[in-house]
Amino acid sequence: MIARDWNVRHDGAGFVTRFAVDTGFLRRHPVRQAGGRTILELWVPAGELDEFNAHIVGPIELVHEFR
Repeated sequence: MIARDWNVRHDGAGFVTRFAVDTGFLRRHPVRQAGGRTILELWVPAGELDEFNAHIVGPIELVHEFR
């Protein structure tokens, strides 16, 4: 919903990806509602982006692309 309805309007495109992240890293960060009751996001501070990326396990898959 965010990729389709918000990102396309503001950025011209939206992408939905799927990937696995090391569970130990995920436990350090809260899951919060964003944009609606059914939309949940993992909140990782921008300053931890490099560490987050280092904990991605396996490939990153493109699930949907909206333009």
